[in-house]
Amino acid sequence: MYTFDWLAKQSLIRPEKTALVDAATGRRFTYREFHHRASRVGAFLRDEWRVQPGDRVAILAHNSTDYFEVLYGCAKIGALLVCLNWRLATPELAYIVGDAQPVGLIYDAEFAPPAGALAAQFAISHTLSMGEPYESALALADAAPIVMPPTPLDTPWFLLYTSGTTGRPKGVVQTHGMVFYNGLNIGQPTGLTHTDVTLNLLPFFHTGGLNLYTNPTLLFGGTAIIQRAFDPAETLRILATEATVFFGVPAVYLFMSQHPDFAGADLTRVRSWACGGAPMPLSLLETYAARGILVQQGFGMTETGPTVFLLDETDALRKIGSVGKPQLFVDVRIVDRDGRDLPQGERGELLVKGPGVTPGYWNLPAVTAQAITADGWLHTGDVALQDADGFYFIVDRWKDMYISGGENVYPAEVENVLYSHAAVKEAAVIGVPDARWGEVGRALVVLKEGATVEAAVLIDLCRSQLARYKVPKTVRFVSELPRTAAGKVRKTELRAQYGSDHA
Repeated sequence: MYTFDWLAKQSLIRPEKTALVDAATGRRFTYREFHHRASRVGAFLRDEWRVQPGDRVAILAHNSTDYFEVLYGCAKIGALLVCLNWRLATPELAYIVGDAQPVGLIYDAEFAPPAGALAAQFAISHTLSMGEPYESALALADAAPIVMPPTPLDTPWFLLYTSGTTGRPKGVVQTHGMVFYNGLNIGQPTGLTHTDVTLNLLPFFHTGGLNLYTNPTLLFGGTAIIQRAFDPAETLRILATEATVFFGVPAVYLFMSQHPDFAGADLTRVRSWACGGAPMPLSLLETYAARGILVQQGFGMTETGPTVFLLDETDALRKIGSVGKPQLFVDVRIVDRDGRDLPQGERGELLVKGPGVTPGYWNLPAVTAQAITADGWLHTGDVALQDADGFYFIVDRWKDMYISGGENVYPAEVENVLYSHAAVKEAAVIGVPDARWGEVGRALVVLKEGATVEAAVLIDLCRSQLARYKVPKTVRFVSELPRTAAGKVRKTELRAQYGSDHA
């Protein structure tokens, strides 16, 4: 099985159709223009940087139409794009760059300091700033259109790094097949067609940013509006005037509902609304339902492309809390700790299988073997159940990860930073409810005998080493951490004792 260069195909089928709109700059590109600009990116990388198939090219940039030119330019020459998270601190980025070993780095001008530091540390000789230098590079590149040859579906296209329970990010390999089948898995239940206009505001270092719904929109020949960063007023304006399909995380829906423009915005042109990344509160679903907006909740992971489940619009209120049913090209199981299938109504670990599942983690064969069985079942680490009607619910986390503002936070990564302070003997981080972000971190710290340190100092330490959304909002000093006989911290007990917002 293989895939074609669907950008080149769209440039033939609907050359004058608008493919991309950059909301920040107002630039608009047809499929013909997009195909030619992506080809110039590929030619520049191939001819000037000598990028070979399989080489990695990193990008540290905000959302823009340029980002997708680079993504598709890499596809045309067989390179892998490494999508760097601009929210990370430079030491965090350094680990990722060291792991991926890119031969070049493209960056927004505002990220010149970390980009320069990374280039120097890893001897990256090829760098390019967005803006005028990027446009000049395209202008000088070979203008001949590049058409990606028929490519096997398991061919890697880009890398998305996600943190793990060990505290070290893992590079999740994203293949051409994952992107293609995600387009089918999300396009079918949302009815996505070439007539649609999607608004895309989640960051492009995130699977939701690239694949919900920009890549599916381009696969089907629609128009994707790219928003540089989420702004409630601007988002409401675009939804009221241009977009027909929208995906957001709960925090996006919350901030829009709290904006003064929400009450007066005419949102009737948007025919499909969906949400993922975290459960959407009942009160928020009801707020939108009162406006005649039924938000479909879904579930997916970076490792699954991402779409696994999506709740039908007709069940949005009847099955509140459900993520729906498995989509067309995905299979799921719920198993006990011994891998045995469980009946409806019983909770167990969710396993996922299908062509949208990643082949593995970059440079981590042992971790891949642990996460994906020999016959292709991915262990999600999430606890789920299926009700009597066949609807699935994600009811808990098999691991200790929590979600803050739609971003996964893995406590071990934060705990590693806390342990670096000389006064800290033990540390554990849990998620606690937060009205704005869904959940935020709370650090439970045991100090060394005779040592003292202020909570603010520990928070500042985390702020200097971690992305903002990972920094604990509160610190509680405790005399000891409850542990199992094997020495593992009992986080269930910690959540029960300290997990409320007033504890």
